[in-house]
Amino acid sequence: MKRWYGKLLGFFAGAALLRSNPPLGALIGLLIGHAFDVDWFRLRRHDNPYGVLGLTEDATDAEVEKAYRRLISQYHPDRLAGAAAELRRQAEAKAREINAAYDRIRTLRQR
Repeated sequence: MKRWYGKLLGFFAGAALLRSNPPLGALIGLLIGHAFDVDWFRLRRHDNPYGVLGLTEDATDAEVEKAYRRLISQYHPDRLAGAAAELRRQAEAKAREINAAYDRIRTLRQR
């Protein structure tokens, strides 16, 4: 389910803060609330592949392999075959993120 509460809060806060022109304030608040709801201001996690695996950059190859195997076994979509569709989609997204981070680390270490 998509988030909606940022839009609602932004609508009322914008209307209250811009009392001279409440419709304009509500519109501005609605746009800012929408931006928060769709994570426009969220920091990207893909910049640090070690952070995705919960490691630091000085981790050994064995630690990277162990963290990857632990996380991929936890979030693998096949493990959640009987779960709700939304939960499976979240697990697929997390598994893609884990695989991308692991591939990035392996590429960086081969250089």
